[in-house]
Amino acid sequence: MKTLRLYGARLLVALLLTLVAYNASGSSGSDVGTTWTLRVPGINDFNSVTYGNSLFVAVGDRGAILTSPDGANWTARISGTSNDLYGVAYGNGTFVAVGEYGTILTSRDGVNWTERTSETSKSLLNVAYGNGTFVAVGGDTILTSQDGVKWTKRTSPISDPLLLRGVTHGSNTFVAVGAKGTILTSQDGVNWTQRDVAPLD
Repeated sequence: MKTLRLYGARLLVALLLTLVAYNASGSSGSDVGTTWTLRVPGINDFNSVTYGNSLFVAVGDRGAILTSPDGANWTARISGTSNDLYGVAYGNGTFVAVGEYGTILTSRDGVNWTERTSETSKSLLNVAYGNGTFVAVGGDTILTSQDGVKWTKRTSPISDPLLLRGVTHGSNTFVAVGAKGTILTSQDGVNWTQRDVAPLD
């Protein structure tokens, strides 16, 4: 699991670097993302960050959760768990954080968090929201939920316990990715298809 943290730790750069204006008059659209400021809110490793309800929420090791209204000023929150948190997403008015040993936490405001039953003891490495559904993945495990509270385990077309590491939603499709070139797609988060990856020429 320590090895798997390496990919998430790389997100620390994106988490702790906050975009700032570099002149008083503001920058044009073509300049967005060119100037960055390093923010260091704590010593924990952070693995994921999301935005919703006018709030940034970052999660990390040992149950660390930080919130910020602007990306510059951060406040530590009580998560209620000491397990590492690897992913966080926002949807349907709810923040969902996932992590070690099947940990799932939810919050309506990013401040007060409640632990939920996930029906798995396997670590969940990422979570996404789309089409009215949360999807959490980790290893060979796929879970879905409409509200972040009640979760259902879905059949995965793979059986390797170390494969799935990331998931996102776009263009009416969930895409989950992982080790050994693994790519899965689903329209509803329930039925998944493994996709072939063409080799480089």
